Amino acid sequence: MRLLTLPPSPALATSIRATAQVFEDPKSKALLQHLQQVAPSEASVLIIGETGTGKELVARHIHNLSARKTQPFVAVNCGAFSESLVEAELFGHEKGSFTGALTAKAGWFEEANGGTLFLDEIGDLPMPIQVKLLRVLQEREVVRLGSRKSIAINVRVLAATNVQLEKAINAGHFREDLFYRLDVVNIELTPLRERPGDILPLARYFIDTYSRRLGYGDVTLSPEAEHKLTHYSWPGNIRELENVIHHTLLICRDGVIQSDDLRMSNLRIERQDDSTAIDPSADGLLERAFQQLFEEQVTDLHEKVEHSLLRAAYRFCHHNQVHTANLLGLSRNVTRTLLINLGELKVNKRRSQTPPKDERVLQLSI
Repeated sequence: MRLLTLPPSPALATSIRATAQVFEDPKSKALLQHLQQVAPSEASVLIIGETGTGKELVARHIHNLSARKTQPFVAVNCGAFSESLVEAELFGHEKGSFTGALTAKAGWFEEANGGTLFLDEIGDLPMPIQVKLLRVLQEREVVRLGSRKSIAINVRVLAATNVQLEKAINAGHFREDLFYRLDVVNIELTPLRERPGDILPLARYFIDTYSRRLGYGDVTLSPEAEHKLTHYSWPGNIRELENVIHHTLLICRDGVIQSDDLRMSNLRIERQDDSTAIDPSADGLLERAFQQLFEEQVTDLHEKVEHSLLRAAYRFCHHNQVHTANLLGLSRNVTRTLLINLGELKVNKRRSQTPPKDERVLQLSI
């Protein structure tokens, strides 16, 4: 089955045209200025950012600011292909080159010829495909699967990822030479929580967009709703904000969005007011310290529950090891070793004991 790229949603398409009006935070304005400088070139661009920060929006904006704006823009999610199909999808294939290849088909590079190819989640490409992609970028030609004939292409490649490719390189999951080929221009997108000046303009923009699509009249935000929006961490970034606004418009009444209408994710992290905020670096250190303390407490509690369960089962079975093992679904040897470790059973020092391979056998959810 051939995976088709879809046109951008109405909200995304209009966002591209209205980017300068929607983004008002100083960091976003600096980004737009940088895009205007690099877009007219033919250089490859690597866009780095968290999920939902608008990587495809930025790629389309670069395309629309370039001399290729009248040519195709093809967006491909590299993580959407199985390893067996990714080569055929990217570079094309000939008839009979694999089971199910009933006709010859052009790949996405050929589809984007003359225009821009956006490779999202580039870090998900298998290593063998990375080698072939590097060759395509160097030689500016593709060879379809099952063919020996090269096809010249003229494509500008924009790539995006939400992972640090430097770590992937060190782990042996991404080729260093491909990284440098793609990383001619590097654009890092700031998370929405770090550019609060964009939150309300984006919210109002999505309200206007979806209100028109739903046939509503004017819809406004109450002061309490504005406060709630600006004091939420937005782990899903712009995409989450868009979804929250879309859902809110379906349930709000009287043309005014109240604070209770906004249904945020359970992943939310409230930001403190600027007047009471502490140093971010100290905040991060404290948060990590509390997280570590919490994990240690949970682990300790987990072990205590396991030990109590074993003792209770052993006494319920009148100190019979076999019956205890059957009750808990364990082997007798494992049960015996655990009971010895808990001091419930004395060891016969004359007999050598071989510890079981799996020492942690009780898996409880608490």
